[in-house]
Amino acid sequence: MTAGLPRPPAGDAEATTHLLEVRGLTKTFVATPALRALDLTIAPGEVHALLGENGSGKSTFIKILSGYHTPDPGGEVFVGGHPLPFGAPDSSYDLGCRFVHQDLGLVESLSVADNLSLTTGFPTRWGTVRGRELRRRVAAALEIVGLDLDPHQPVSALSPAMKTGVAVARALREDDGRAAGLLVLDEPTATLPVEEVRHLLEIVRTIAARGIGVVYVTHHLDEVFELADRVSVLRDGQKVVTTSVRDIDHTTLVHHLIGRGLDEAHAASTALPVGEDVVLAVADLAAGPLRDMDLRVRAGEVVGIAGLTGSGRDTLLPAIFGAVARSRGTVRVGAGARPVAGPRDSIAAGLVYLPADRKLHGGVMSLTARENLTLPRLGDFWRAPLLRRRAESSQARDWFARLDVRPADAAERPLFSLSGGNQQKVLVAKWLRCSPTALLLDEPTQGVDIGAKAEIHRQLLAAVAAGAGAVVSSADIDEVVALSHRVLVLRAGQVVAELVGDEISVATITRESLGSGAATQASAA
Repeated sequence: MTAGLPRPPAGDAEATTHLLEVRGLTKTFVATPALRALDLTIAPGEVHALLGENGSGKSTFIKILSGYHTPDPGGEVFVGGHPLPFGAPDSSYDLGCRFVHQDLGLVESLSVADNLSLTTGFPTRWGTVRGRELRRRVAAALEIVGLDLDPHQPVSALSPAMKTGVAVARALREDDGRAAGLLVLDEPTATLPVEEVRHLLEIVRTIAARGIGVVYVTHHLDEVFELADRVSVLRDGQKVVTTSVRDIDHTTLVHHLIGRGLDEAHAASTALPVGEDVVLAVADLAAGPLRDMDLRVRAGEVVGIAGLTGSGRDTLLPAIFGAVARSRGTVRVGAGARPVAGPRDSIAAGLVYLPADRKLHGGVMSLTARENLTLPRLGDFWRAPLLRRRAESSQARDWFARLDVRPADAAERPLFSLSGGNQQKVLVAKWLRCSPTALLLDEPTQGVDIGAKAEIHRQLLAAVAAGAGAVVSSADIDEVVALSHRVLVLRAGQVVAELVGDEISVATITRESLGSGAATQASAA
């Protein structure tokens, strides 16, 4: 057993086999079952991937483990052979359960040492922090996750993966005498740049090698096959399968996840005819790290944007839309080449922008989903002095049915109350309702489940088939490959490669992003 856990009762041989054992766990919210008779086991040192679409029951299960929710009567959870008292966060912690969420809870302006000490406190003597003991504790915590960092370094200076590593080290630190046995990681790579993901996976392997069991919640199937020992899939609150990763393939896993197969988006996008009309023309654009950026998008075309963090990829789309200041350059939209300078001009011209951060920039979380949908063109429902609420509600129902936004009454719920995938579908619907000439989509499926991702792709391709042009910027290279007719690769604020047809591949994009294709580009110039 993992050190620090209470010893199981004498003679209970089965209890020593599993670090975590879940029996018949059910949770109902106002007559709606969120979790149905879940059975699950996790062994010490096992990485167990937990998959499911948004609303499948994953979050409910995690909140029960952490003591936030109390399940319906009848279910049981054992940690290290000992029953877990429900609704008691302290008891969950005492039994060795630790949790790291998407929001890491780090204070960016504080040092690594300060962040690691926020939960357990600083070692003091006579009211003064004992520096040597603090350094020893910090080094011990970082050693658990295989990191060697300067304890005085501000967290803001760390890479995204290292920040996650610090959050994990804080969760697993043992200087309070209560060692961790089970770590739950809730979508730890959802917002990580692609080049940082491998660093985090190495941290998880280091943790598992110490005998700590890991529940790894993710939407990224490639991480499951690279990292996990076993995988469980939840759908509509029920477990549909638990299996060794060695015994399942990608296609079967997708079928378990969403109950159907996925269409190949790349075949669908490249089969679409590209028109001659230019719907978006960007010339000599400079903003932030971007220099001398030119871009032309035709009707029926999807242009993918790829590049590592700092390449300028994160700046390009908001600069085109006018959400960040341009130091120079022009943007023209539509057949009439209408110039646009800011968001108001862009929307009026038919240029719409889906930001990467949906909570901060994408929607108004306190408004209902219906209100978010109609906000850009609220005048469609205005008949002075009244708003035609019935017509507005009817359109919301139609759009949300088209994109399979859940639950059924989502239109009248605050946007913050919906799952991430359903929030994103609402925001996609908001811009598609405007019948755009050109779409700028920044990380369009970041942090959403595989079913929502497929639906968003289908709706994007439908808009493109109807004559719109689209620019898709994504850290997910597979997504860029799947959707794009052309791909522009950015490095150091400039386009270093333009790929078409068979040139578009994960390997080529990765090579050009890293710079190993620089010599070829230079000679071509």
